[in-house]
Amino acid sequence: MSHETFEELADRYDAWFDKPAGRAIFGAEVACIGSLLPADLSGWVEVGVGTGRFAAALGVPEGIDPSGAMLKKAEARGIRIIQGKAECLPYRNASLDGVLLAVTLCFLEAPEQAMREFARVLKNNRSLLVGIVPADSSWGRFYQAKGKEGHAFYSVAVFYTCEQVKQLAASAGFAFVSGTSTLPMGPDEQLEGVEVRDGVDPECGFVAMVFRLSE
Repeated sequence: MSHETFEELADRYDAWFDKPAGRAIFGAEVACIGSLLPADLSGWVEVGVGTGRFAAALGVPEGIDPSGAMLKKAEARGIRIIQGKAECLPYRNASLDGVLLAVTLCFLEAPEQAMREFARVLKNNRSLLVGIVPADSSWGRFYQAKGKEGHAFYSVAVFYTCEQVKQLAASAGFAFVSGTSTLPMGPDEQLEGVEVRDGVDPECGFVAMVFRLSE
């Protein structure tokens, strides 16, 4: 199970963000997600918060994750933590203003059930923000190849196209609202001056999409 991988390798996972490439990629992803977030994040939760890198950088106050080792690092970054899984969220019906899923969908065991849970816990007309590496982008193909070679993290990941994410969200009653994209270069190209583009570009290495529950 993927959460056991993260439990055992929390230090290795977190150290990636401090490497030059990790810092550049993370900075682009944070800018991409941040461009879609509201000013007030007090009622938001990051599901799959991991070590708290995204939540801390974006100002999301609370996070949930199945890995205790990862959550210790998130707590040290000032995030309120809860241990749990996306498929069975410990929140009341219609109790949250927003749910952030940053590079987490690919590690979920039951994404359809998780989407139903997001729909259950969100208040009416509140947002689900999903950040992914599109499966059909050069970055997605790069990570999938690493997974086939036995990479500790990517070998347990299932990557999705942007259209597949929209279909998953729609199956739980969500409608696509807007999106942004970044990392237009390939994984073997220079990571400098990375910009955030409006709209969903499946050829980019990272795409953020906002969904709301359909009426």
